[in-house]
Amino acid sequence: MNERPTHLPFDPTMTQTAFVWLLRLVAIYCLVAGVGYWAQISGYYEGMLWRFDLMPWHWKVATVSLAMLYPVASTGLWMMVSWGPVIWFVAALGETLMFTVFSNYFFYRPQIAIIHGCVALLYIGFRLALFLQKRHQAMPVA
Repeated sequence: MNERPTHLPFDPTMTQTAFVWLLRLVAIYCLVAGVGYWAQISGYYEGMLWRFDLMPWHWKVATVSLAMLYPVASTGLWMMVSWGPVIWFVAALGETLMFTVFSNYFFYRPQIAIIHGCVALLYIGFRLALFLQKRHQAMPVA
């Protein structure tokens, strides 16, 4: 029996399939990060900032913002809708700034900036490759 979906008008290319996998992996990462921030808000976080009412105001703002943005970005990335990468970019930029530029208020974690930068470069690379692929397929055969 043929198990390929019959509702697709074309066979997805390797680039399209890899792009979907990238979005799904980033969606899983966003979900885990969002749950981590929710755990910090709810008090299951073991560390210096373990209670929301004892956190400094800048940690409260950052934690609540990222706890809301990451699960929404995860949903958008998993569904592959246009607003998913936008919400991820806002959350990633905020977290990157939080742990690099404003590290005197938060912690210094350059690996967060590296991870988000690599994902952003991969995303841009895939979007460029998909654009070029689509343009090449649209060219008339002479």
